[in-house]
Amino acid sequence: MLAVTVVSAFLYVFFGWLSDRVGRKPVMLFGMILALVAFFPGFQALTRAANPALAEAQASAPVTIIADPATCAVQFDPVGRAAFASSCDLAKGVLSGAGVSYRNEAAPEGTTAMVRIGDRLIPSLEASSLDAAGVAAARADVQARVRGALIEAGYPERADPDRMNLPAVFGILMVFIIAATALYGPQAAALVELFPTRVRYTAMSLPYHVGTGWVGGLLPAASFALVAWSGDIYFGLWYAVGFTAVAVIVSLIWLPETKGRDLDSIQT
Repeated sequence: MLAVTVVSAFLYVFFGWLSDRVGRKPVMLFGMILALVAFFPGFQALTRAANPALAEAQASAPVTIIADPATCAVQFDPVGRAAFASSCDLAKGVLSGAGVSYRNEAAPEGTTAMVRIGDRLIPSLEASSLDAAGVAAARADVQARVRGALIEAGYPERADPDRMNLPAVFGILMVFIIAATALYGPQAAALVELFPTRVRYTAMSLPYHVGTGWVGGLLPAASFALVAWSGDIYFGLWYAVGFTAVAVIVSLIWLPETKGRDLDSIQT
């Protein structure tokens, strides 16, 4: 990460320079489209390069949650106040938090959720009627048993540094940092050039920070909810993919090219 960060400092300057010559819009579109194309294959490749044991375990010992679908909540909790204490929610929360993909299998109504890891079944706990301390204890119990079974099935507690393919990790991260710097290198200039001086500060800062604060700020909670709902550790990427696709479409249709504008002469 330190190496990628050092390289990114030069890339911001390069893409800013490039936008002075070819235009802001094509450079920013390149960054967004590159990210859009790279999200899913990039993160899947990152798993194989940085934590190959996890990829191997998911193939050799697949995980399934067997639960009554009516007891499984969409675990979207941006303020951290929801308990999510059903047996299904506890099991899904533990697996999603551990970064383990799983398949959902419907169980009869009223059934306590079970986690199947390979051929082993681990029962969850129903904690919906318990107080906060009881829910915390139940979650810790389920977590300990599920994570113990995962380790026995070959799932790693953490990535093994000796098995990491660091050149591949660096290369994958560079794809994403190129996408980011291609967008953000020209972005400041483009935002300034979009608006006249009398409204420039408000016009560029208010929507930018609303978008960054709300869309970016909700990403962790929304992505976790998508992962917990689907069982696929990569499914949360759809949040980023969706908003990036919206940005590409809006930029293609409505974003004007601003390179070369006289900032003092912009009236509307």
